[in-house]
Amino acid sequence: MKVIRLLLIALLSSLYISTQISAQTPQFELDLEWPQIPMGENWLTGGIGGMCIDSRDHVFLLNRQNVVEADLDGSTLAPPIIELDPDGAVVRGWGDPHQLGARLHDCHVETDGSIWIVPAGTGYIQKYSADGSELIRQIGETGKFDSSDGSREGQPLNSASAQFFLPAAVDVDKSNGDIYVADGELPGGNARIAVLNKEGEFLRQWPLFRTASDRDITPLPHCLRLSNDGLVYVCDRQADRIQVFDQAGNFVKNIFVSFTPLSPTDGRTSGNRGSAVVLAFSPDAEQRFMYVINQNSVMIDVLDRDNGRVISRFGNGPGRYRGQFTLPHGIGVDSRGNVYIAEQEGRRIQKYSLIR
Repeated sequence: MKVIRLLLIALLSSLYISTQISAQTPQFELDLEWPQIPMGENWLTGGIGGMCIDSRDHVFLLNRQNVVEADLDGSTLAPPIIELDPDGAVVRGWGDPHQLGARLHDCHVETDGSIWIVPAGTGYIQKYSADGSELIRQIGETGKFDSSDGSREGQPLNSASAQFFLPAAVDVDKSNGDIYVADGELPGGNARIAVLNKEGEFLRQWPLFRTASDRDITPLPHCLRLSNDGLVYVCDRQADRIQVFDQAGNFVKNIFVSFTPLSPTDGRTSGNRGSAVVLAFSPDAEQRFMYVINQNSVMIDVLDRDNGRVISRFGNGPGRYRGQFTLPHGIGVDSRGNVYIAEQEGRRIQKYSLIR
């Protein structure tokens, strides 16, 4: 009887814990009325390479402008940077595509409203005024890349410097203004995390962490975000994981993000897009949840940031119908916990409203 009683207590405890986790797991609903359409003056967007959100919950889209030219007979080409208000209405659009550079990839809005832009097909990052009228700062060299394919003259930089080679992502430490850059969006890039001070002067760098067992996996830092507790989260895309470092570059842990193919893999390529492509944190002070774009399953994985476990996922997989994604490539979370997904090949953004 004692054994049965103990087993019953254990089962009830397990059910209670499971119920509590389920009750606390965020739940979302697709907002079919966001953004407002038509956008701008019948604007047509190309691939949305990335996105970011400011303190007012304004959403900034990075439009690569790679549209079907015949569609311009019935539309106008949307500008490279598009700002939307919380209701999904256009605030403004701006940007000179030649000055910005190729393959817009990531952005970050500072507390004063100025915005960092990362064009991955370049050797630099740029900071603009809130309305885009002024290029405040450029860090790195210009004119080193062929904008048609992102190729660069010369070789990746092996020395410590504030020059970039295929930068992928940027974030800023609010406490001191230090700039963190994931430098190496494609194989052959610098494959490092570079840290600069607020004036753009080089401070330090470190590579993705490798051991003897995984040294053959190409290091490709595809995303970077700073958490409130002083950690640096980097998407190790080729290894289907997120690597966590302290701000000095010391390795803390790996967070693996897996997937299971739903169709037979014989005779076809499988699992080569990456299970951890970009990420965003929930807006609570502890940032309890982490939202990760899994391009292999084409879903959004919800992770417990503390233990790294996938606790739920949302989205309807690959496709072009509502709630589905076609190569999702950017993600952001506003102050209310709503999640936004930008699609590179889908050429749109979708909003998932937090309902619990």
